[in-house]
Amino acid sequence: MYIVGECIHIISPRVKNAIAERDAKVIQDLARSQMKHGANTLDLNIGPQKKSGPEVMEWMVNTVQEAVDAPLSFDTTNLAAIEAGLKLAKHQGMINSTSAEPERLENVPLLAAKYNARLIALMMGKSGIPLSAEERVSIAIEQLIPRAQEVGLPMENLYLDPLVLTVAGCQEYCPHAIEAVRYIKQGMDPAIRTIGGLSNVSNHVPNEGRSLLNRVYLVMLMAVGIDAVIADPLDRDLMEVIRIVEQRDDSTAVGKVLLVLYDATAAAEELEPSQVDMNDPDQAAIWKTVQVLLNKIIFTESYLRA
Repeated sequence: MYIVGECIHIISPRVKNAIAERDAKVIQDLARSQMKHGANTLDLNIGPQKKSGPEVMEWMVNTVQEAVDAPLSFDTTNLAAIEAGLKLAKHQGMINSTSAEPERLENVPLLAAKYNARLIALMMGKSGIPLSAEERVSIAIEQLIPRAQEVGLPMENLYLDPLVLTVAGCQEYCPHAIEAVRYIKQGMDPAIRTIGGLSNVSNHVPNEGRSLLNRVYLVMLMAVGIDAVIADPLDRDLMEVIRIVEQRDDSTAVGKVLLVLYDATAAAEELEPSQVDMNDPDQAAIWKTVQVLLNKIIFTESYLRA
């Protein structure tokens, strides 16, 4: 699994303050820690930065590249800031992101092609995020892929994003993101690469409940063939789940259940109650989390205690 480390994000007060005060140590410590724990690329989210985007991105790129030798993802709506980062990047960059909204679709793929950058393309258009997987895939096939081809972007540089949304308010969207990945990976030849913002599924969920949702959803996304996720490599439990799935490690009861979930999802089937020991709290928590992610039981902050 290819991991784009998400921890350098302006929504974090530490990162926001570090950017404002040009505190290189905070940013460099986060960069080193993420690479140490398994990140393959580092996402640099600086927010819109309408006034000082290029200068902020230049500082961020130079700061990170002094500390680690890693590919970078440029996460902002400010195109001038993205280009400033691409000019300084020592490795192939990644742009996060375009969509099928006319202005973005016109300009962002051109920038990706100019710098031979990888491009994350959100499966949404000017009318917002479609509910169904079919509508999302249609946007990819009819708009995103043709535009990438039109500007000469190699298909191996295109990463389609099915749009992971939170169970806290957008629960009905969660199964459709999984199925959108399945359609892309199984219905296209050659299949385009896919990526998802994993932690989005647990946005606005209390911190103690976020990792379990992220881990279970990741198993389901891996089962349908997702190529990469934007995620927190500092979450050791999450990284352990990746290891369990990739190594098919069924040496623990939890590992066995996760692999059964993986196999069932890959086969377009569902995890059955008979496959879970409900007397084991960890297995029961996984079962309940699957039901939430499939939109079969309503998410509440107390769903694990129900």
